[in-house]
Amino acid sequence: MTDDPIETAILELVAAAPEGRSIAPADVAKAIDPDNHHKRFGHVRQAALRLAKAGRIQILRKGKPVEDLDALKGVYRLGRA
Repeated sequence: MTDDPIETAILELVAAAPEGRSIAPADVAKAIDPDNHHKRFGHVRQAALRLAKAGRIQILRKGKPVEDLDALKGVYRLGRA
């Protein structure tokens, strides 16, 4: 696993999602900090990028995997690799 609680939450939520479904970054933020989840969106994004670059998850836009993770902008979802 990982020592980062945000990465752990991402991996657990992605694994728990039904086959073929993705999760929203907001779901991760709410899971790790229900009272201040809006302050966690940037942290979730950075953890998601690390995991995607390591091949452990996929970052999706409009249902398709993002090819250039360094150019990620806008709304995204997280799915199984």
